[in-house]
Amino acid sequence: MELNSYSYIPDKATESVFSSYVFGVTFGDSLTDSYLLLRIKSKLVDPAGVFETWSSQAHVCSWNGLTCSEDEAHVIGLNLSDSKLSGSIPPEVWNLISLRTLDLSLNFLTGSIPSEVGQLQNLTTLLLHSNYLSGKIPPEIGLLQKLQVLRIGDNMLTGQIPTTIGNLTELRVFALAYCQLNGSIPEEIGNLKNLVSLDLQQNSLSGFIPTEIHGCQELQNFAASNNKLEGEIPASIGRLKWLQILNLANNTLSGLIPTEISQLSSLQYLNLLGNRLRGEIPSGLNHLVQLQKLDLSRNNLSGSINLLNSQLQNLEVLVLDNNALTGNIPSNFCLQDSNLQQLFVAQNNLSGGFPLGLLNCSSLQQLDLSNNNFEGELPGSIDKLGNLKDLLLNNNSFSGSLPSEIGNMSNLETIFLFDNMITGSIPMEIGKLQKLITMYLYDNQMSGSIPMELTNCTSLTAIDFFGNHFSGSIPETIGKLKNLVLLQLRQNDLSGPIPPSLGYCKKLQLLALADNKLSGVLPPTFRFLSELSTITLYNNSFEGPLPESLSFLTSLKIINFSHNKFSGTIFPLTGSNLLTALDLTNNSFSGAIPSRLANSTNLRRLRLANNHLTDNIPSELGQLKELTFLDLSFNHLTGQVPSELSSCQKLQHLLLNDNQLAGEMPSWLGKLQELGELDLSSNHFHGGVPAELGNCSRLLKLSLHTNNLSGEIPEQIGELTSLNVLNLQGNNLSGSIPPSIQDCKKLYELRLSQNLFTGSIPSELGRLTELQVILDLSRNQFSGEIPSSLGNLLKLERLNLSFNKLEGEVPSSLGKLTSLDMLNLSNNHLQGEIPSAFSGFPLNSFLGNDKLCGPPLTSCMDAEAQENNTLSSTAVICIIVAIVFTSTVICLVMIYIMLRIWFNWRKVSISNSEGGGNIEQIKREEDHQKWVYGDEKKRKGEYWRVNSMALVPSQNEHISSSCIFHIKMDSKKINHGK
Repeated sequence: MELNSYSYIPDKATESVFSSYVFGVTFGDSLTDSYLLLRIKSKLVDPAGVFETWSSQAHVCSWNGLTCSEDEAHVIGLNLSDSKLSGSIPPEVWNLISLRTLDLSLNFLTGSIPSEVGQLQNLTTLLLHSNYLSGKIPPEIGLLQKLQVLRIGDNMLTGQIPTTIGNLTELRVFALAYCQLNGSIPEEIGNLKNLVSLDLQQNSLSGFIPTEIHGCQELQNFAASNNKLEGEIPASIGRLKWLQILNLANNTLSGLIPTEISQLSSLQYLNLLGNRLRGEIPSGLNHLVQLQKLDLSRNNLSGSINLLNSQLQNLEVLVLDNNALTGNIPSNFCLQDSNLQQLFVAQNNLSGGFPLGLLNCSSLQQLDLSNNNFEGELPGSIDKLGNLKDLLLNNNSFSGSLPSEIGNMSNLETIFLFDNMITGSIPMEIGKLQKLITMYLYDNQMSGSIPMELTNCTSLTAIDFFGNHFSGSIPETIGKLKNLVLLQLRQNDLSGPIPPSLGYCKKLQLLALADNKLSGVLPPTFRFLSELSTITLYNNSFEGPLPESLSFLTSLKIINFSHNKFSGTIFPLTGSNLLTALDLTNNSFSGAIPSRLANSTNLRRLRLANNHLTDNIPSELGQLKELTFLDLSFNHLTGQVPSELSSCQKLQHLLLNDNQLAGEMPSWLGKLQELGELDLSSNHFHGGVPAELGNCSRLLKLSLHTNNLSGEIPEQIGELTSLNVLNLQGNNLSGSIPPSIQDCKKLYELRLSQNLFTGSIPSELGRLTELQVILDLSRNQFSGEIPSSLGNLLKLERLNLSFNKLEGEVPSSLGKLTSLDMLNLSNNHLQGEIPSAFSGFPLNSFLGNDKLCGPPLTSCMDAEAQENNTLSSTAVICIIVAIVFTSTVICLVMIYIMLRIWFNWRKVSISNSEGGGNIEQIKREEDHQKWVYGDEKKRKGEYWRVNSMALVPSQNEHISSSCIFHIKMDSKKINHGK
């Protein structure tokens, strides 16, 4: 050994030894070893003081951790395991060539394993596991041909397993687990005839398991789980007759389980979980009479369960879950003296009733039949499983009531019956289960009241009865459950107040009473629930102000009191600085929002909507840097939106709608780049839509409707490429729709109605092919024609273009909108024929367009004929006036003629009377008066009414007619009168 090959600065002790060596005063090889060991001491960090005895003042064989040969001439063992040493392994270690055992395990050593390790050819044991060694395994390790134990796992070693490992023919233990090795298992592994244990688990090994593995004839433990091994399990593995442990779990092995495994008569542990094995379980596995644990879970195995505990009498654990097994568990599965303690067959396709064959497995402690298709009632004899601790029957179709005999299973700690169809009530006998810790009955159809006896199960830590039909009140003695951590009673029909004793469940962390019919005020004993982190009381009828004592619950993280009748201020709920979610929507809270909410710096969700909150939004809310959801809608908040909210950079939902907020729309909203929903509608905002909103590229919903906004829609709206909903209706926006809106290709709802938009409807809207809910441009001042490109909106369900100034024909391309169920084109200036596809829409969809025709309006042919045959209203008026005027003139002429005739007749009559015909003249006058005026007696009876017979002459008179008036004269009498 050439000592001058090392450069170092020795301490005084080392220098003394070195000087003795140099001047020829030798004390054998132990002196050389002591020099090297002192060098090792100087290079390692020793916080625990394990090197305190390493001194030149003491013989090297007395130093801590060392073993010398019988003649004390050599150091043959160095054991510094679990000594908290750090640093890299000193190179002097590899010069201790007499070493047979080197144990540096369980320290904090770093660096690599050098090739010089091959110099320690006397080594039989090398233990370097559980450090922080890195790099590759040097191939020189194959030079250690006396090596029997090699454990270098639990490090950060990389690369492949060197093939030279096949030279270590004396090796009995080879452990490389928990590293980062890759590559395949070398075929040379089959040369290790004396190998007893091979541990390769938790690496990244790939490829096939070499068939040469059968050469390890003494192998008892083969663990290669949690790698990336593939292919089939080699049949040659069945020749390892001494194999006791075979662990190939969590790889990608495929194919069938080789029947040759049944030849491993010494096998006690077989774990093949988490692979891609298929086919049936080999019945030959029943021959493995020494088997204690069998895990075939998480594969693709099918067929029925053909394993019998009656043959596998030493079997303690059988895990078959997450496969595709069918049928039921065999009725002869167990014998009375079974040793089976754990049976897991969850997540299969097993069916039938509860497997009665299991009732003979009296030693069972854990039974998991969950997530199958079992049905029927639970047997009353289930209490035969008297040693059972965990009963997992959830996610099946079990029905009927819970048997009262379950109260006899005194060792029960866990009952999982959720997601079944269990009916009836909880038996009172449940109160006998003093060891019961967890009881999950949620998602069943159970009813009745929660029995008072349940509160005798004082070991209970978790109760979950969610989604049943339990009624009545919460047991008054619930406070007896001092160990209760979780109480989940949501979605039942429970009523009455919360019992005050609940406050004595001081370990309670989760209280969920939502969706019931509970009422009353919160008990003051709630102040004792100091560990409570989650409380949900929503959808009940709780009322009254919150007790001030709630402010002492400083562990609260989640509070949901929404949809109740709480009143007063929310101040008592703002005492916990750990709050992450506070939901008080739909109550009657009033007053201002407490500024001390800003102390809850972890708050992510704050929902105070639908209350009677007043005053300004506190600027202190801007300190909530973790806030993602802020909903203050439907209150009476006033003032402006505080600019401090711009600091809430994680905000995804900002809902301030339906308040009395005023001022201009804040431009700093563009800084909230995580924003997905912004609703400021139904307030008193004025000014323009901020162009900065275009920076909110993740925005999905933008609702600014029913404000006093003016100006144009900014071009930057097109930068909101993720937008689904845009609602700007009910403002005073003007100008045209910017063409950039075509870039909002994910829009499925667009509402721009009740504004002052002008110009034509941009054809670019036809590129918004995801529009589905509605396109509403009504009550604006749009002009021009309807763009035919709107026919590309094939998913559109509602289209409203009414009350504009649109003209031209309805494009035939709109007939392609087969998804439309509402269409309104009314009150425009449209003309021409309505596309036939729209004939099924109601009449009011098209009214107010004078020149529009076709179903459901009048047909276009009838409209054209009517136009040809019908005069204009002016012509009609002229004709009527002409007819009236002409008729009037004719009547006046006839009256004039009649009067002339009458006067002539009168004149003749007077002349005759002068000739002596006085009597006859008088008679004629009387007759004439009757003809003209009718019977005076009748007239007196009908005042101002002309008798219908007044124009009828006497029988002696001959009548002729002329024009409208009937003038009846007897020419003979006239002539005679003359």
